[in-house]
Amino acid sequence: MSREVHPVKPVYNEKSKILILGTFPSVKSREACFFYAHPQNRFWKTLAAVTNDTLPSSVEEKKAFLLRNNIAVWDVIQSCEVEGSSDSSIKNVITNDLSGIFNTADIHAVFANGTKAYDLYHKYCFPQTGRAIIKLPSTSPANAAYSLDKLIEQWYIIGEFLK
Repeated sequence: MSREVHPVKPVYNEKSKILILGTFPSVKSREACFFYAHPQNRFWKTLAAVTNDTLPSSVEEKKAFLLRNNIAVWDVIQSCEVEGSSDSSIKNVITNDLSGIFNTADIHAVFANGTKAYDLYHKYCFPQTGRAIIKLPSTSPANAAYSLDKLIEQWYIIGEFLK
């Protein structure tokens, strides 16, 4: 198990209304230096459906997509020990400082992409932020219990906060 450092900066601006937090980038995302880069991850397909927007493909398109839709994205963890992409192997967590996002953007709601992000946020971040977080099912391909349609149905709640 190796200690990994988060290679991606958060995406947000002053117009961001919601913050979606994952745990820590997968191996593919660390290699691509951007969020949800694994081709089987359903994050981008889910967000495109929920926002009724075009599915982005390049990193620049994904950044523009997030900003256009007033969505901030980052992860709870700044560095940790992890085996590959396995959230269940995560140990010795150092969290990201979320204050820059909260001080810049008018965040109406915080969402966790999966149970692990939710649990880590509650353990490490909530004491500092005091902000509630809403748990959404993970878009990871490891979450085989959720079809794309079921994910979209559950994630549709974010649209309420983007109006």
